[in-house]
Amino acid sequence: MQATTNFAQLRAAGQSIWLDNLSRTLITSGELQRIVSAGEATGITTNPAIFRNAIANGDAYRTDLDRLKQSGHDAERRYEQLAIGDVRAACDILRPVFDASRGDDGFVSLEVSPALAADVDGTVAAARRLKAAVARDNALIKIPGTPEGAAAFEQCIAEGISVNITLLFSLGQMNRIFDAYQSGLERLRATGGDVSKVKAVASFFMSRIDSLVDKRLDAIGTPDALALRGRAAVAIGKLAYQRYGEVFGTPRFAALRAAGARPQYLLWASTSTKNPAYPDLLYVEPLIGPETINTVPDATLAAFRDHGKVASTIGEGAADSRAAVDVLARLGIDLETVGTQLQQEGLKQFEDAFAALLDSVK
Repeated sequence: MQATTNFAQLRAAGQSIWLDNLSRTLITSGELQRIVSAGEATGITTNPAIFRNAIANGDAYRTDLDRLKQSGHDAERRYEQLAIGDVRAACDILRPVFDASRGDDGFVSLEVSPALAADVDGTVAAARRLKAAVARDNALIKIPGTPEGAAAFEQCIAEGISVNITLLFSLGQMNRIFDAYQSGLERLRATGGDVSKVKAVASFFMSRIDSLVDKRLDAIGTPDALALRGRAAVAIGKLAYQRYGEVFGTPRFAALRAAGARPQYLLWASTSTKNPAYPDLLYVEPLIGPETINTVPDATLAAFRDHGKVASTIGEGAADSRAAVDVLARLGIDLETVGTQLQQEGLKQFEDAFAALLDSVK
């Protein structure tokens, strides 16, 4: 009963929990249906590493993979055929959530190839192709938030393609994405498109920020530096949410909202704690608030089920968050530079995972 109460309270606070995992076994075992029916997760995010683990471990994909190897498709198309089947099935399980929320929740993300991160036209073409292949209203095409990704994102929104922008690590990166979203909606509206049918989220990665900033704080070693360990990510998240409220409360967006447009919700990603000294819900409990999403891996979902505490915390401590960011700047830690480094490293990790994924389906 406690688990149901936790998740129900979270929904009442305005936040959705999405599961950062997908596999055929999760679907065929009935576990995904159980999680969704219990209200523990109302969406799913995926990435190349998740699919690589799912395909490489176990025999759930063996029959389909053997068939695809006879089809003449290259490794990337084989992977896509496997992944698209899972995404369609997950979309169908989540369709009641999508319908009940009138298209505001119940989504499943599928990522374009990370090799396209610097290719605007290639990313848009891949997004069109994947959207058509999945053929589900509650699919989000996942695009990295690089400068080129922002341009591709704007074009996708202008074409009515719903998108999950991923690998955001700084306020500057987020601001660029929020602007691209509104520009895309304005273009869509100008051509007679229905802006109410478009959904977008902005995935802000948490634990990776602390992992890098903590190393720099340890190197500085002063008491004021060490006191900030494990605080940078949540501080940035709270400031990001404050900025979200500002951006989507402007007259510019008011005109779009009047036409039915939805704000681009912030999605907290990378929410498992990498440092075992930190609380296991460090990137969940302090970031609860209206119009937010938290995507969690299985272990974090289980931790929240077991002992998660719900309160509307996202608006608390804004002054302290600003003060922490100011101290980081005085210590010589430029969070935009940190964000650029983390985005580049994140892309490299996804590229490596994608290469390993393709190797597993050769």
